[in-house]
Amino acid sequence: MGQEANPAKLLAARAAAELVESGMIVGLGTGTTAALMLQRLGERLEQEGLRIVGVPTSVATAEHAKELGIPLRELDDVPGLDINLDGADEVDPQFRMIKGRGGALLREKIVACAAWRRVTIITEDKCVERLGVNAPVPVEVSSVGLRHTECRLKKLGAQTKIRCLADGTVYYTDGGNAIIDCRFDEIQDPDELDIRLQSVVGVFETGLFVGLCDTLIIGTAEGVRILHAEGRRSKSCDPMEKR
Repeated sequence: MGQEANPAKLLAARAAAELVESGMIVGLGTGTTAALMLQRLGERLEQEGLRIVGVPTSVATAEHAKELGIPLRELDDVPGLDINLDGADEVDPQFRMIKGRGGALLREKIVACAAWRRVTIITEDKCVERLGVNAPVPVEVSSVGLRHTECRLKKLGAQTKIRCLADGTVYYTDGGNAIIDCRFDEIQDPDELDIRLQSVVGVFETGLFVGLCDTLIIGTAEGVRILHAEGRRSKSCDPMEKR
């Protein structure tokens, strides 16, 4: 990796990679934590002969996985996923999450909804009592009428900022969409807010992930904690029957 990883993040990422078994179809998340998880999967392929198929959530993840020798398939080429491994920007006590800082939230949510088991990898600083304390809610929107969509989001009470690159130009996702980062004074009901945001014309998806975490792996200075959602499958999005 380009820089030395946070030890707690590294522990959590490696613990997540150890959940993968030969023969699995694996959702591969996006971001720094997911990159560390990929690194460990690559090691296991080489050292243990692990046999898996990965479904990437971004172009960057696909390129990294290819460098590590991880075989890849497109989501529509597989019946479903055995497990999805990804990070999060914030997680509350009910396992509700904000994701999308890496700009792959639409693909991440599509892949998560196709997985039998969804594993989220974080460090303890990402645990919050309520969502939106530190992280804005990313909203992926059409690049057509971007400013008009931003105005509609403001009417819902959002303090908005169109995501831009360092040079000031608008950031576009792998799918060619824009992202508007939205802050709210208080998010009392993430599920209800998600519905309201998605009702806005021009919005494709939001970074509110509700009911899409079955297992939470938390890296700490002392080691790793693994927590499971009550009933394990906390929510079903067009669920795949376990093969």
